[in-house]
Amino acid sequence: MLPAMMRGTALLLIGGLVGAFALVSISQAPVRAAGLSRAEVYRHVEQLRAIGRKLFFDKTLSASGKLACASCHDPAHAYGPPNGIPVQPGGRDMHQFGTRAVPSLTYLQVDPQFTEHYYEDDDEGDPSVDNGPTGGLTWDGRIDRARDQARLPLLSSYEMANPDLGAVTAAVQRSAYADDLRRAFGDRIFDDPAHAAEAILESLEAYEQSASEFFPYTSKYDAYLAGRAVLTPEEARGLVAFNDPKKGNCAHCHMSAPALDGTPPQFTDYGLAAVGVPRNPTIPANADPTFFDLGLCGPLRTDLRDHPEYCGMFKAPSLRNVALRQSFFHNAVFHTLREAVAFYAERDTNPEKWYPRNADGTVAKFDDLPEQYWANINIEPPFDRHLGDKPALTGQEIDDIVAFLHTLTDGYKPAAP
Repeated sequence: MLPAMMRGTALLLIGGLVGAFALVSISQAPVRAAGLSRAEVYRHVEQLRAIGRKLFFDKTLSASGKLACASCHDPAHAYGPPNGIPVQPGGRDMHQFGTRAVPSLTYLQVDPQFTEHYYEDDDEGDPSVDNGPTGGLTWDGRIDRARDQARLPLLSSYEMANPDLGAVTAAVQRSAYADDLRRAFGDRIFDDPAHAAEAILESLEAYEQSASEFFPYTSKYDAYLAGRAVLTPEEARGLVAFNDPKKGNCAHCHMSAPALDGTPPQFTDYGLAAVGVPRNPTIPANADPTFFDLGLCGPLRTDLRDHPEYCGMFKAPSLRNVALRQSFFHNAVFHTLREAVAFYAERDTNPEKWYPRNADGTVAKFDDLPEQYWANINIEPPFDRHLGDKPALTGQEIDDIVAFLHTLTDGYKPAAP
């Protein structure tokens, strides 16, 4: 039986995908738009997932003919980047670069819609506490649904570089799986490019809601929670330090405990925060000293540009499968998991280890965020220390947390009894 969260996700997906049958009405297809049985809906969802998988791996959907969704969201790397390059090449000539690291597409199935003011519910904590900006997909939370998120790379000039969705639809119509869409949405689905585009985006969304591929909960930590695995001493110490508010305090944003209803932990609170990571000089856009990626307040997100209190905030991603990544944070400035953890412990106690120096020899702390926004930077533990203080974590504790984070990688096979 699926865990409660996965069952709930499946039901939500079914509810959302019932709308797909509205597309069928344009072709007099035999599928009914109302009165569907659960079995019929499930069959249609499986049709869409199969189509979505073909779309996801199809390089002909890019203007270059060389870039598929899977090129940057590699299944072997938890649907994240297959390398440590800070920003992946794309565009019509495959020589264009964006400004942010590629996020993983796994464990997004219960990501809430973006809101500026998120209040915890009765099950999770104090409902009077405003946790600030929360939810949404992408690093700045500007998209709420996977089908809408799929538009971004398809149309981005530095990714798949299609001039419009009509070009995507035309490529799909020429593909070997075009008849799959006709069977799922009706023989005349391509007669209306707008309907065809929606069918394509909906199929991609259905694929990205495949539990076995995108949220399988098969890590060693899941087995440990189920009583089917034992953590090593180093991993167990790492879990303690991860949770301890006086040590890593990682669980403050990346909760490690199951929910009260027993659903597995997602290792994120879906919040957006400014942690002040160093500027990454290897991102081409950063060659311009006046360019700053301000996350929630722009430049990619435009609706909150008049909210300076949000500048520098980025999404706290799930830490599931984080050990498969080769670059970390929104700007991929670090390339080992140990660096990422150590930065949290030593950002304020030893800033000279993480930031460049100014011409006068002083440390250029928070060099990737204009000074007028420094008040937004997170100062909760372990960011509550000062220059010269003892870091919240020792070297051994950092290593222990890294060992624990490796237990979050899916695909663990418990030893036979």
